[in-house]
Amino acid sequence: MKTVSEPSSNSLAHLPVVTLKKRRAQPFFNQHPWVFAGAVSHINREPEPGDEVVVRANDAKFIARGLFNPNSNIRVRLYSWDKKTPIDAAFWSARINEAISLREACIDTEQNSAYRLIFSEADGISGLTVDRYNDWLMVQITSLAISERAELLFDLLMERCQPRGIWLRTEKGIREAEGLECRDGLVRGEEPPPSLTIRENGLPFLVNPAEGQKTGCFLDQRENRRAVASYVARHRVLDAFSYAGGFGITAAKLGAAASVVCVDSSESALDLARANAEANGVTDRLEFVRSDVFQYLEQCRDYGTQFDTVILDPPKMARQQKGIPNALRGYHGLNVLGASLVKPGGLLVTCSCSGQVTREDFRNVLAEVSTTTERRIQILEARGLPADHPVSPNCPENDYLKCFVCRVN
Repeated sequence: MKTVSEPSSNSLAHLPVVTLKKRRAQPFFNQHPWVFAGAVSHINREPEPGDEVVVRANDAKFIARGLFNPNSNIRVRLYSWDKKTPIDAAFWSARINEAISLREACIDTEQNSAYRLIFSEADGISGLTVDRYNDWLMVQITSLAISERAELLFDLLMERCQPRGIWLRTEKGIREAEGLECRDGLVRGEEPPPSLTIRENGLPFLVNPAEGQKTGCFLDQRENRRAVASYVARHRVLDAFSYAGGFGITAAKLGAAASVVCVDSSESALDLARANAEANGVTDRLEFVRSDVFQYLEQCRDYGTQFDTVILDPPKMARQQKGIPNALRGYHGLNVLGASLVKPGGLLVTCSCSGQVTREDFRNVLAEVSTTTERRIQILEARGLPADHPVSPNCPENDYLKCFVCRVN
């Protein structure tokens, strides 16, 4: 990581200028933070990767201050729409304090010891995600410019949060997309243990923050797991794509489900789910099946097996816009299978974490599933992200998680 010099004043005169094409500026006046390469008309002074730049409309009108990356399709990430506010150490400190203050106000830390502290664009820090797991912080960097300022950001996080340690993780594909050279591992303090017990909704769950999915587990589904549990008393539940058993174990422990079948293709995930079931004292009501989920659902359909509640929480199906048609077909097929296994009057809980698939797209999938299966589907709750994963209305791409609780007649 190279050292990035901070501007000595709030004047714009010393900064390189990125000028946008005609009729391409409006989203950025509306504070969308990503300026893609295709929107750029020309750049003066040849800024270096990570440099602060000024973004102007084609008529030279000031839009925002941002950070430049010639290696990324996101050519500039915007941070400050105030001419007088440079992107310096004071700026980052203020943004970090604002983000953490929100979590201090909205998270019940007695019930939840793992939660999101900083959520990239939603907290005005595009390219930085920070999760807290007990006394450790797990950091994901998805921007070269943020990577160039990582040492400063680590110092600010240590000062503000006083964790035992900070561990850096990099999302798959980001190094190539952004031209990053950062290496995963310990960056401050002590290493987290390979097995850490967190609290979620008051329940103990084992996580491996250094090697587990995302930054250790799927914190974004916390409130949805608790909500689903309120429906499933005495139900026979199928938890498909169960990973560490979050939905199924919460259904058994908080919702008093009669039985739960957890299905996942990963044996290591099922081992973690077994350990979590034991930690919560529900092993007598849980069954664990290693299988491709689609194949398992097809087998259940062919044998006439049904459940009171079917939970579908698949991995991301679309990472880019060109993948949307295939993703919609995948969600349709998955939900047709899932709905076919629900007893009349039972529940289908269906999720999508594909940000490219909109809430309207996903609702339309359910409409088509209803037509295909000739079963009436009622959406009881259209849920999304919890408060520690806020959504910026200026950047709707943040609103990636859809969770529909449906009655199937």
